[in-house]
Amino acid sequence: MNDGTPTVTDATTSKPALDIHDILKILPHRYPILLIDRVLELKRRERIVAIKNVTINEPFFNGHFPGLPIMPGVLIVEAIAQAGGALLLTEVEDRSDKVIMFTGIDRAKFRRPVSPGDQLRIEVQVTGWRLMPRMIAAKMSGVVSVAGQRVAEATVSCQLVDSARGRGEGPDSVAEE
Repeated sequence: MNDGTPTVTDATTSKPALDIHDILKILPHRYPILLIDRVLELKRRERIVAIKNVTINEPFFNGHFPGLPIMPGVLIVEAIAQAGGALLLTEVEDRSDKVIMFTGIDRAKFRRPVSPGDQLRIEVQVTGWRLMPRMIAAKMSGVVSVAGQRVAEATVSCQLVDSARGRGEGPDSVAEE
């Protein structure tokens, strides 16, 4: 990439493949919805391993559930999607003009609750990758673990499209009457 963002792990150093500053250059998400803190491994078009540190300060813990804080499963699936999105967006030079759209969630399973103090290890494997004119489509399987125990898994599919198309602008959009 031209912006100096590292795209692969250097096994000889302890530096993560992507730190939070690199992630912020790649993903459009910001607090409170940015759900990955660091990328440990990144193998282009194949695999990514990311970390999310779960703290009591997360805004969703106020209501999910008072007295028994549990991270919502849908946000764990979103963390899988964001890790996959980081992998997908490292392949694109003009990523500021792109947006990733969820197109499906399959086989989502939740094995145990995630609580404040847990560190999510999000491992995402690309199972399908298709380049089409003005779009990339991908399917990825994700497994999330805490302290070596699987807490969730899901298969997500998405498309990377021009952001104008995602807003309903441009040549592929439907004109309003």
